Amino acid sequence: MSRLVDLSFVVEASPRDLPAFMRIEVEYSDHAQGAAEFEQLLGVDRRLLRDEEGPAGERLSIGTHATTHVDAPWHYNSRIAGTPAATIDELPLDWFYGPGVVVDVRAKADGDPVTRSEMEQGIADAGHALAPRDIVLVHTGRDAFIAERDFMWRGPGVTPDATRWLYEQGVRVMGIDAWGWDAPLDGQAKDAKERDEPGILWAAHQADIPYSQIERLTNLAALPATGFTVACFPLKIKRASAAPARVVAILEGEA
Repeated sequence: MSRLVDLSFVVEASPRDLPAFMRIEVEYSDHAQGAAEFEQLLGVDRRLLRDEEGPAGERLSIGTHATTHVDAPWHYNSRIAGTPAATIDELPLDWFYGPGVVVDVRAKADGDPVTRSEMEQGIADAGHALAPRDIVLVHTGRDAFIAERDFMWRGPGVTPDATRWLYEQGVRVMGIDAWGWDAPLDGQAKDAKERDEPGILWAAHQADIPYSQIERLTNLAALPATGFTVACFPLKIKRASAAPARVVAILEGEA
């Protein structure tokens, strides 16, 4: 027996004044419209359908980063470690299914860094022996604000050094229950402009390593610190920088 824990946010229509890359639009067609479509497509009267109803359906317009999603290296830069960066459809499937561990950083304030030493300690505190292809999930607790308009300005950020350390341990997928893996961009942008130097804004994304990150996770509080498997397969969108994913944790031996 196993228990499944859904770590994904719902795909639903968003406020229309959001920037295009953040917006989701869902157009619904009901069973009466479906019957009309069958009449047009197949030339049959709707009375030949059960309750004179045809198929309900939806049309979806969604930014690939607009809900729970997996980033590809192509999102960060056109070249990573001196070679063309991989798009989401080019990444190996075995990256997206593996043992998971939760690093608890809920005590961190918005904008605080999650350093390499804190990442190492968090994994040790979880009682987990990190291995290649493990999937590391950073628990900030900011999913409590995922439907709020200021969600993108909340949460701590994982440092480039901590990100590189995970990569050096063989981790290829790492995730967070905040808007982004980096600290909120307003604070990073302020620091970058004041210091007038690169390597501050979006620094963990642009750490020059070919890894994937899961952003906008939910429900990490329902997981144990370790002892579960993560499935986070992204949609196979050609040449895409990211794709929405239904992220699920599998807890074996639980009903």
